[in-house]
Amino acid sequence: MSTIKASMPGVFYRRPSPDADPYVEEGQAFTAGQTIALIEVMKTFNELKAEEAGTVKRFLLDDGDEVAMGQDIAEVEA
Repeated sequence: MSTIKASMPGVFYRRPSPDADPYVEEGQAFTAGQTIALIEVMKTFNELKAEEAGTVKRFLLDDGDEVAMGQDIAEVEA
């Protein structure tokens, strides 16, 4: 098992807006290049895209949590 890490510090979000579905649910497969989450930095929302295909086993953060650069945000399985 591996992890997806934050590419920058900021605020973590699993969905594009509060009333939208998450980009990826736990247990769901994703493809390389697919948006997994957003990280907000100074009112700018940056997409966090998967580098490789896999399946999210567990998110380690909730919407609105602060995240540090390089921090693990999700456990994934290839």
